[in-house]
Amino acid sequence: MASQLVTRIDDALLAEVDRLVAEGALESRSDAVRVALRELIERRRREEIGRRIVEDYRARPQTEAEVGWSDAASIAMIADEPW
Repeated sequence: MASQLVTRIDDALLAEVDRLVAEGALESRSDAVRVALRELIERRRREEIGRRIVEDYRARPQTEAEVGWSDAASIAMIADEPW
């Protein structure tokens, strides 16, 4: 079952939404609200994931043993190039 959401927006925002609908970017005003809410929720979800990743790296930073191999491999690949 779909729920209904009622909200008020200013005339300038409504005009922009109507323009997007007229251009075919959105199906309707309701579609605009659905798209915007989905994008807001997705953006917040990604921000939360990013925040958690940063927190975890700060709590448990990578060690040289964990990431040093990539520097050594890069140096070896460059040394092997016939410049």
